[in-house]
Amino acid sequence: MSSKSGESRKRKKVRIVLLVFTLLICLIAIFMGRYLYCNLHFDKNYMENTLKAGFHEKQVKLRDGSVINYAEGPDGGPALLLIHGQTSAWQDYDTVLPELSKTFHVYSVDCFGHGKSSHDKSLYTCIANGKSLIWFIKNIIKEECYISGHSSGDVITAWIASEVPDIIKGVVLEDPPFFSVTPEEVRDGDGAASWYDGYVIFHDFCTQTSEKDFTLYYLKHSYILGLFGGLQKKIYDSALKYRQKHPNEPVRFTWFPAGYLRVLLYMDYYDPEFGNSFYNGSWMKGLDQEAMLQKIKCPAVYLKASTLYGKDGVLYAANTEDDADKVTRLLKDCRRINVDSGHNIHFEHPDIFISSVEALLKADQ
Repeated sequence: MSSKSGESRKRKKVRIVLLVFTLLICLIAIFMGRYLYCNLHFDKNYMENTLKAGFHEKQVKLRDGSVINYAEGPDGGPALLLIHGQTSAWQDYDTVLPELSKTFHVYSVDCFGHGKSSHDKSLYTCIANGKSLIWFIKNIIKEECYISGHSSGDVITAWIASEVPDIIKGVVLEDPPFFSVTPEEVRDGDGAASWYDGYVIFHDFCTQTSEKDFTLYYLKHSYILGLFGGLQKKIYDSALKYRQKHPNEPVRFTWFPAGYLRVLLYMDYYDPEFGNSFYNGSWMKGLDQEAMLQKIKCPAVYLKASTLYGKDGVLYAANTEDDADKVTRLLKDCRRINVDSGHNIHFEHPDIFISSVEALLKADQ
């Protein structure tokens, strides 16, 4: 009896071990399936929530024939204009648009050279974008407004606020590149990643004729991805295969964390000549950054992301701490918030971004 009982207990233990192992395999399969699915479709929930919140994509033609593409939300309060950064589009704000629309009447635009707005080299200057958006405020928004820019969109935001202070109630500057934006500034010393991973790549693509797909060209020549050794080739090969199977879709990955390459969602609708204007300095033509910042009278919230340097001494940030301090001093009414984040704060920390924009309302009361 004891022998049979022992055998029975062993078989029971084996069954339990097999059951646990099977459940573990199933859980791993579910987790991996969800991980792979989310990498391919991570942005779809954001956009579905944006559309459910009442946003509609529209276009307006200016007197010179140029087109501004934008999304407008429901009338939830005072007007808020969002200006994205380089290689992006209005949709990049999809993580914050639904919540912002509860407090603001939100307008999110495509800058020239991006998305469905005009792709015309003659428009690729800060001032040209700024003048067109001032027209947009006066003729489409038709009221005083708040503005939030990101990266290069911050330079446009600051220019607008300095030129028409009577219609701008407050600005949020999300990790702006002030004093690290002209070709001379980003080449100083060991340089900035924006030079090696942006300006140079844009210029090189525009001056060659053999490759037509800028997204693939970027992945192949990216300075940042090159720091990861053989991983860059794996990313490029995976993107190439995806492109061949889905020629009319943005490049996506099943295995690579989607958030790291979110910018690829909009790169097919980006004109590299816009970036080339940063390389040759024409985008900043006519701008005095110090004078521009000093002219801003409205309250400003300055979101500064982490300042990092690589082992090669290259700046992996929008600007240095010294330049960030300079921005803070030049702005008359500035609240600076340091955020432990990468460059795209509104994606990585949407709650911080939303509360920073809402802080403008409190400052105005």
